[in-house]
Amino acid sequence: MALNHAHSRVLVTGASGTTGSRLARQLAAQGVAVTAANRSGVGPRGTLGVRFDWYDISTHPGALAGAERMYLIPPSRDPDPQAVMVPFLEQAREAGVRRAVLLSNSAIPSGGPGTGAVHQAIAAMFDEWAVLRPSWFMQNVTGNHMHAQSIRTSATITTATGNGRVGFVDAYDIARVAVEALLSPTPLNTDLILTGPEALSYDDVAAILTDVSGSTITHVHVSVADLRALYETAGLPSASAQFLAALDNAIASGIEDRTTDTVERVTGVSPRSFREFAAAEFRI
Repeated sequence: MALNHAHSRVLVTGASGTTGSRLARQLAAQGVAVTAANRSGVGPRGTLGVRFDWYDISTHPGALAGAERMYLIPPSRDPDPQAVMVPFLEQAREAGVRRAVLLSNSAIPSGGPGTGAVHQAIAAMFDEWAVLRPSWFMQNVTGNHMHAQSIRTSATITTATGNGRVGFVDAYDIARVAVEALLSPTPLNTDLILTGPEALSYDDVAAILTDVSGSTITHVHVSVADLRALYETAGLPSASAQFLAALDNAIASGIEDRTTDTVERVTGVSPRSFREFAAAEFRI
């Protein structure tokens, strides 16, 4: 949709993260006033960088200053984000924020665990809102994610997903949907399940990465219990490790074996395929 009229200031939390950084840049490119909030206080070019930490309430007023719309990325690895996020929602509403867009997860419905409670709160507290529920990020095989690290160090991806398939989605496409959710003249007032154009197993992912990179990448199948132990060994809290391992178990059950037309329907442009993403990222 065309977005030619002026827009109010948008707060983007997690503005140095996977979706937040892409969103902040896309908004700034459209001439939108962006407050880019993160722990460093530095935002992309064309944005106002401010320091923000979910667990440091002294940073919250500065992030909210002048904002009428906001994009919320939950605190990383926190199994109970509502404890810090719901009070922030209340503060934001009092400060004049009228539209809230939350990044959640395709596996977590309103009222579910983790961000499900925040999803429920946003829908109840704001007249203008949207909850983005993307499937697993394509970027999980790049950057600092555990899959990316294991690909670099041992040419493996370790999961407890079995043969379950996932509609992997590009973070750039998630950010494009977030732009529309934030700036659309008519609020979406719904949750949106975001996927790429096809559902793939991790065996499929490994095969595509092998093909485009020229190096053999192997999918290592482990049990849910072993995966939880692996996460704990990597330093994740026990509750977070259990939650993440349970998500792999859900994939194995088939819950993520789906695709939606949401990205194209909302933005007018088809989402990028995993092969297109991998070819670009691995410079092939």
